[in-house]
Amino acid sequence: MCGRYAASRGPEDLAGIFEIEKWEPEEALAPDYNVAPTKEVYAVLDRPLKDAEDPKPVRQLRTLKWGLVPSWSKTPEGGARMINARAETVHEKPSYRRAFATRRCIIPADGYYEWVTGSGERELEVEGKKKRPRKQPYFVLPADGSVFAMAGLYEFWRDKTLPDDHPRAWWVTCSVITTEAETSPLAVGPEDGPRALADIHPRMPLMLTPDRWDSWLDPSRTDVEDLRSLLVPPPEGLMRAYPVSTAVSNVRNNGPELLKELEGPEEGTLF
Repeated sequence: MCGRYAASRGPEDLAGIFEIEKWEPEEALAPDYNVAPTKEVYAVLDRPLKDAEDPKPVRQLRTLKWGLVPSWSKTPEGGARMINARAETVHEKPSYRRAFATRRCIIPADGYYEWVTGSGERELEVEGKKKRPRKQPYFVLPADGSVFAMAGLYEFWRDKTLPDDHPRAWWVTCSVITTEAETSPLAVGPEDGPRALADIHPRMPLMLTPDRWDSWLDPSRTDVEDLRSLLVPPPEGLMRAYPVSTAVSNVRNNGPELLKELEGPEEGTLF
């Protein structure tokens, strides 16, 4: 799954990476090293500009809310639960299938966090000692330091309780697509810890390599079977993972120190 990630790149940097044609300076976000559901996040999408005479799609960097709210939803309350869409079923689930056909985006990140339960804590559970498992967080990122381009969907939701000119009349929300975690060896991994992403968690965000960005964002591609061919995982051996402080487990903590690589899992959280 993807329940937390880091995003420190600014709009100028992202504009160069994704060849952005349009972004609003007033929508710029501060670097966020602990992005959690319902936060405002950057998304790259191809869409005609509002009120433009030319219907040609323009590559934009938009600020969306993480947690997709389907257009037909009566309230936005379920958005916090819809942060991930499974690649295997995204084309058929009522909440995602329309967005999958016409409203796809890329959610840029430095990498994502995932937690594993330490073996020491698991042994306590087996022994019948009631203690809440303490999980060791890992940071997963491209081994070459490039952007982690997560496949995503976005949707529009109209709050009918507000007038058209109200700034919150329209919500634009998004979801990250996930796939089965890689079982192949990590490009770089900790000496004492997981050897593959699947050792950390059975799911992972679907990362799009640059050769698939244009095809994924192209709104003219609406054939479901054609689009499903883009949901294949990236080539093996591109990722690395390392343990980070359990401070990231508290969403109130935020700063570059959360990305600091530890020499090994914290005490009590041995893998």
